[in-house]
Amino acid sequence: MNIVVIGAGGVGGYFGGKLARSGCDVTFIARGKHLEAIKTKGLQVKSILGDFTVYPKVTDNLSDIKNPDLIILGVKSWQVLGIAEQLKSVIGSETMVLPLQNGADNADKLLSVLPKENVLAGLCKIVSKVESPGVINHFTFEPEIVFGEYDNKKSERIQNLKSVFDKAGFKNTLSEDIHLDIWKKFLFIGTISGIGALTRAVFGVMREQEGIRKIIYDTAKEMVAIANAKGVGLTSKDIEIIVKVIDSLDYNTTASMQRDMMEGKPSELDNFNGYIVAQGKELGIETPTNAFIYHCLRPQEIKARS
Repeated sequence: MNIVVIGAGGVGGYFGGKLARSGCDVTFIARGKHLEAIKTKGLQVKSILGDFTVYPKVTDNLSDIKNPDLIILGVKSWQVLGIAEQLKSVIGSETMVLPLQNGADNADKLLSVLPKENVLAGLCKIVSKVESPGVINHFTFEPEIVFGEYDNKKSERIQNLKSVFDKAGFKNTLSEDIHLDIWKKFLFIGTISGIGALTRAVFGVMREQEGIRKIIYDTAKEMVAIANAKGVGLTSKDIEIIVKVIDSLDYNTTASMQRDMMEGKPSELDNFNGYIVAQGKELGIETPTNAFIYHCLRPQEIKARS
């Protein structure tokens, strides 16, 4: 299978590396020192499940890509629309495009630009990062990709893709309801990221504070209300599940959006709390907690993007 991985960071680097190791023809889109390191030394993956190094093709130019069977998007949510525009001249009628970023509407963004037959829906669960140029560090939690057709059909191509993922040797799940699964992941990451960026505190500190725990619950309840209005069946049980996850993670855990904001980088604020606020206005649902978090953080986001 001819696979293109756009973004060779913690997500794309790990899963793309596993696919390359299994014998797939993988090309990474990377840039800067990361690009040069992969070109000269290969892509090194350090993992609690076993280290390995692969020597894939790598470029910083999408026009170098020819006839891809699968394109995996390992970039941030705010980059998806721009990349979709660039993909219009690269993909063929059979190309599958699989978004793995956090957020609820990444497949919808792709559908606003690309033909529906090209778009899959998906998410990933992984804790990893770029340790140094050319080096990915996966340091906890078994990585997983959850994916499916946008309409949840069990097509021949989606089942063939599962076989490819199985051969690559990473955990993967062909979803029965991909939009529900995406929202379950979004409920977790959207609930904790904004308040983490505001407090600049690790999970362990936040979960010990009664007032912050209430904000976590209030944020999640607003997200569930939006999901329900969009026909996605999140429930209060899902809120309890994500709070248990927050309580179970390492004391010093932080969310990626939180880290981006603390480092002065552009973040996924508009795709997380901002998305809930925008959907609330569109659907006539009050989202005061998400709105407070969003508007307090928005000046930092504007500064980062300037």
